[in-house]
Amino acid sequence: MSKRLSALLAVGSAMTALFLYAAPAQAQATRTWVSGVGDDVNPCSRTAPCKTFAGAISKTALNGEINCLDPAGYGTVTITKSITIDCKNTHGSILNASVNGINIPFDNFTAVGETRKSVRIRGLALNGADTGTNGIRITGNNTAGTEVFVEDTVMDGNFGGTARGISDERSGGGKLYVTNTTIRNMGGRGISVFPTLGAAATGVVQVIISDSRIQSTLAGVLLSFKTSAIVSRSVISGNDFGVFVEGDGTANSGSVNVSDSVITHNGVGIQANSGVARLSSSDIVYNATGFSGATTSHGNNRILGNTAVGTTPTIASPALQ
Repeated sequence: MSKRLSALLAVGSAMTALFLYAAPAQAQATRTWVSGVGDDVNPCSRTAPCKTFAGAISKTALNGEINCLDPAGYGTVTITKSITIDCKNTHGSILNASVNGINIPFDNFTAVGETRKSVRIRGLALNGADTGTNGIRITGNNTAGTEVFVEDTVMDGNFGGTARGISDERSGGGKLYVTNTTIRNMGGRGISVFPTLGAAATGVVQVIISDSRIQSTLAGVLLSFKTSAIVSRSVISGNDFGVFVEGDGTANSGSVNVSDSVITHNGVGIQANSGVARLSSSDIVYNATGFSGATTSHGNNRILGNTAVGTTPTIASPALQ
């Protein structure tokens, strides 16, 4: 073999080795990690974790998952692809003073091959430090089929701007699931589902709130146009309004079914402003006013101890029971 050929082969081998070495650093991982002692220049592996959610998200593959290695504050984040952030049992937190904790702008989701736009949040504590605006803000007009799951999460202390725990502003429809979550101390609404386009929204947002606690807000749960919600096994207490559902008296109005829940110590327990509110197997007790507006009861609720009952619910007809 000539010296020239040997030299060319050596150079080629070196370049191949360099490419193979560099390639993994460019790849996104299905699972990434953050740590309070991590660094965002790291690859976000378990042995070399990142420091923030914002640093980890660009290194996490579509439909991948970010996990927390230890208790720490991991910073606010904007999510623009289907992903899971799961810090269950690790006490991962976000300090969102004066800003939103998590932004989910679905119109900015541009990943190729994203068959379903789905964001999963689990096991976080979001602290607005009395100046936060929204714990989680969800936006977009082209949102048909989008999903947001919020599980085992605590939000506290938003008194700046809109001052909400979860603000769902999608106008193209979608789904919101809130499970085993506590939202408290909000200057505005605990959970607000209010499409930006109002009655002109092109899709219905379907909402399931279960096994959750919403306390000390202006309105615990507010449901506006093109919203269809179920609240079950939850406690809504200490708010100016417990459940507030509104609309214009047409099919565009918000609607809610409340079952197996406790609505107590609110200024108004259930407020129905031309929206649809149905109740079954629930306690509406110790509110200043139990009901305002037209509501429907399935006849198996416990209504007592309210300073005033307010507008007595209509008992559902047998066909509806």
